[in-house]
Amino acid sequence: MNVLFFGITKDIVGSSEINFNNELKPANVGSLKKKLIDAYPEFSKLNSLAVAVNSEYADDTLTLTGNEEIAIIPPVSGG
Repeated sequence: MNVLFFGITKDIVGSSEINFNNELKPANVGSLKKKLIDAYPEFSKLNSLAVAVNSEYADDTLTLTGNEEIAIIPPVSGG
């Protein structure tokens, strides 16, 4: 499972991507978010965090098989 990071999330992780092997892969999007917060506590300070699975936005209940490309999209501000 390949997880891509953009913007501030890339800065938090210190890399533009990480990989989970099948033994460590989260079961769904919600558990992926929890794993990221556990590994990188700065994620908990973000007021929102969008997740796209295979180029489509996903909610926390979406089941992950391990073959997806996942993008972690930080909150966007503008004016």
